[in-house]
Amino acid sequence: MKAVIPSAGEGIRLRPLTLDMPKQLLVLGGKPILEHIFDSLPDEIDEIIIVVGYLGGKIIEHFGGNFKGRKIKYVWQKQKRGTWDALLSAQEHIGKGKFLMLYGDDIIDKKSIKKLLKHELAVLAKEVPDPRRFGVVVKAKNGRLLELVEKPENPKSNLALTGVKILDERIFLYPAERHKNGELYVTDSVAKLAQDHRVIVEEADTWLSIATPEDLKRINENYKAHKRKS
Repeated sequence: MKAVIPSAGEGIRLRPLTLDMPKQLLVLGGKPILEHIFDSLPDEIDEIIIVVGYLGGKIIEHFGGNFKGRKIKYVWQKQKRGTWDALLSAQEHIGKGKFLMLYGDDIIDKKSIKKLLKHELAVLAKEVPDPRRFGVVVKAKNGRLLELVEKPENPKSNLALTGVKILDERIFLYPAERHKNGELYVTDSVAKLAQDHRVIVEEADTWLSIATPEDLKRINENYKAHKRKS
């Protein structure tokens, strides 16, 4: 199975750390964030498609065409137009059948990601205190995705989309609408998809979202403390 990892963002909120380094290569616990993400991928993933943009050459140089036994392809996202555009850039390499999509700056535990693989279409969510900067998930008692809204002012739940999803070629039948900031979000496409097809919501055990230098410092300190205890 293939995994698609959009990794083209500039990491503006992580400046000055990202002025000369893509956020995916910032070091956490002694190795780049993206390497932690590779390690969290289920064994069923045998090919990775990385969508690169800002300082993408450094990502290509670091990981090459094969990393720890997994084949890697690179696709360039030429303009900053959001996560839907990133996925669209990789469409010809994805082909048919289900694939995993996740982002290059969030770390999820392997067990939680693996839970998605049993479904045809699924998203991974996590309860957070303030979900307004994420996609917010509303689900039915049977786990079906009822609603998904990107960065709402008044969230209907505390379930935030982690960005990890199982999709297939049907997602490309639901193009995203352009937001006021000019970007196209794949969450909009997933929301449309869920109106016509059964999309299941699973909940994550661990989600480390790294958006600011303070996030990276805090998670690194916690990582070191955990290593000392183990």
